[in-house]
Amino acid sequence: MSGAPEVALMALFAALAVAVALAFVRVVRGPSLPDRVVAFDLIAAVGVAICGLAAVAFERAVFLDVAMLLALISFVGTVAFARYLEWRGR
Repeated sequence: MSGAPEVALMALFAALAVAVALAFVRVVRGPSLPDRVVAFDLIAAVGVAICGLAAVAFERAVFLDVAMLLALISFVGTVAFARYLEWRGR
């Protein structure tokens, strides 16, 4: 791949890297636990997007399997945190 598609892929990778960096700042600064969990969830969602973009860039379908697994783990983690908040509220 060369030319405009390659430039577009690199721009998308850069934009996703910036999104991860900003989410990491939210993880570090907080201010509350739910804010940090949402930031971790955003990092996982961006990770899924990076895996999908890598599947297109490298023309390998295995990255889509990794993306699905990461999305599933992120979903289970979010549900577990919601259950924890529900339990803590009682």
